[in-house]
Amino acid sequence: MTEQVGFEIKPYAFGGQLHKELQDVSFAQQFWPIVYLLSNGATKHAYVGETSDVVSRMLAHFRNETKSTLNEAHLIYSDSFNKSATLDIEANLIRYLDGDGKYKLLNGNLGLSNHNYYQKHKLYQPLFRAIWDELIKRDIARHTLDKIDNRDEFKYSPFKTLSAEQRGGVKQILQSLLDDSHRFTLIEGGAGSGKTVMAVYLFKLLRTPLEDFELRNLQGDEYEIAELVLRFRARNPNPTMGLVVSMASFRGTLKKVFRHVKDLHPDMVIGPAELAHRTYDLLVVDEAHRLRRRVNLGSYFKNFDQAASAMGLDKHTTNEVEWVAKKGRKAVFFYDKYQSIRPSDVDEAVFSDLRRHDQTNGIDLFAQFRVWGGQRYVRFLHRLLYEGMGVKGNPYFGEKYELKLFRHLPDLHAAIHEKEREHGLARMVAGYAWPWLSKTEKEAIDITLDGMELRWNGTNIDWVNSPNSVNEVGCIHTTQGYDLNYTGIIFGPEIGYDPILDEIVVYREHYHDKNGKNTIKDPKRLKNYILNIYRTLMLRGIRGTYVYVCNDALRDYFARYIPLADEVDETPIIPFVNSVPLYDLSAAAGDFSAQQLVDDDEKTFIRVPEGTHVTDDLFACRVVGESMNRVIPDGSICLFRKYQGGSRNGQIVLAQHTDRQDADFGSQYTVKEYHSAKHQDDDGWHHRSITLKPLSHNHDYKPLPLQDDEMGGFTVIGVYVGVL
Repeated sequence: MTEQVGFEIKPYAFGGQLHKELQDVSFAQQFWPIVYLLSNGATKHAYVGETSDVVSRMLAHFRNETKSTLNEAHLIYSDSFNKSATLDIEANLIRYLDGDGKYKLLNGNLGLSNHNYYQKHKLYQPLFRAIWDELIKRDIARHTLDKIDNRDEFKYSPFKTLSAEQRGGVKQILQSLLDDSHRFTLIEGGAGSGKTVMAVYLFKLLRTPLEDFELRNLQGDEYEIAELVLRFRARNPNPTMGLVVSMASFRGTLKKVFRHVKDLHPDMVIGPAELAHRTYDLLVVDEAHRLRRRVNLGSYFKNFDQAASAMGLDKHTTNEVEWVAKKGRKAVFFYDKYQSIRPSDVDEAVFSDLRRHDQTNGIDLFAQFRVWGGQRYVRFLHRLLYEGMGVKGNPYFGEKYELKLFRHLPDLHAAIHEKEREHGLARMVAGYAWPWLSKTEKEAIDITLDGMELRWNGTNIDWVNSPNSVNEVGCIHTTQGYDLNYTGIIFGPEIGYDPILDEIVVYREHYHDKNGKNTIKDPKRLKNYILNIYRTLMLRGIRGTYVYVCNDALRDYFARYIPLADEVDETPIIPFVNSVPLYDLSAAAGDFSAQQLVDDDEKTFIRVPEGTHVTDDLFACRVVGESMNRVIPDGSICLFRKYQGGSRNGQIVLAQHTDRQDADFGSQYTVKEYHSAKHQDDDGWHHRSITLKPLSHNHDYKPLPLQDDEMGGFTVIGVYVGVL
């Protein structure tokens, strides 16, 4: 018994008599919710579940042909458990045991919980960490949670809980697979939008044995997804499937992920040239923007030509998109035009044609799951690199994301090493602005800069996870597709800034990727490739991005919008003195209404401008969308005062409605200008109607009227004070 956190792990032999042993156990007799782990150390298989009727559940599992091969049971009990807690702990155990890699899980990947509930962060997250530490002591798990967080097996696990957008995307893919009029599905989303996770999730989903689909435990989107999978499997009982990945390093990483997931096999992950050997029921292409054509292929020319010939295609005109279309009865492409970085990449026009094809279903992804800066950081980055900030450009501020500009490379180098010690997966990368001398002369110095001597990556295979990577400098070809915690980026002398033109420029003579610039005659095209490289690099870091710039003019341009590392305000944040609580919209109202409960310990505080009169009724949240852009720019963090009564007419308010969703927010919260009409009767004044007016330059946004019975679910949470 662990007294501090109040849980118990009781081991049993898993067999036909276990249900009888449990009849005298208190938590079984009282139908108390528990979490359990069934395993077999010899076969390295395990199953995780939760139940309030452990006796019946153990008996049912023993009667299951697959689970009856397991021989150990560990029942996890706490008098602090409730149904929400056990669902959450079950989902976390599945995710982390899969990421740990000791066992192959017999679980399917539908029905995993990811929801908020009372004291989730304050009580149950520490409780799960304590449970996990105990599992390590009992040799059930091998790695700490922090180490698993950095493992590729965890990052690309098929047991991830998908967002609503991702679930919708998977559902659309399955519908396309069942629609005879659709041969192709094209999913377009930026770096960090969860494309690879969706691809791996789809493979596990379509390879899970049908008896593992427990429809009674599913609801909403997941129930619909399960039904679609069952229909697909009825047509294709044992579908041949291939995950096509053109980048050798990332292909090796995904093979490693597939190797330890039950029902998947590393041979399912293939390079494009392997398509010459067979046809498939389903081909899924990850990082489709890196599929190739016969331009600047270097050593790959021979393999490309042989594969094209084997498929009966003209090597001079074909491309790998055509290969996928030829060899897959159905094909799914995950694509991002902003990650095309070389002339060998299939031209954007090919994907534009594919999207317009009458047999193609197009799907867009907008969310950002990798970088903690979210879509606001992505939009900032796009303006900074491609469009220019203009007169209205604002410096970047991210309460959860570290973006810093360093004047001196040794300082950036030291900061990356510090983050490596703290979090792991902190790496330095650069544009291809220096020759790769150490490729042939191992002791050669590749980069001499700002008093430092550095070498390029010592390997092309899984460099991010190689032992010496923290002491080297990676390039786009060793990091594309990977997650880092912190990225230190050197903007080399091949990229600069013209203050007269007010735009970024590139210098061809300083760009040393021969296969990246040969055959390019159009300077704008070369510039676009180089910008795509830096954009992709700046979207690798989950927690932060550190930048060093060689070109003086570009450094000055960046310094207007990126905080300088030596000028970051280090004074402590003092709640309700120089800062106010910051909520996301789903949580902002929860702290002020009976609809949700938010632990005070989970508040994030954001600094307010000097001179702001701070009171304890102020709070902040981000406002997204364009419906208020005459007053509030999209993505702004705004200051609100809790509404405590009085007239609201003509004021901008943050409001909640329990039965309606705002188109911008996709939630039950909205920011609009409030107007109401009242009438008086014997009981006093009453609202006849409420209208929430947008204040937008886009006239497509219309007022939101609330009438009669709709007003019962309406609450004003706060009154707008200003943009922070």
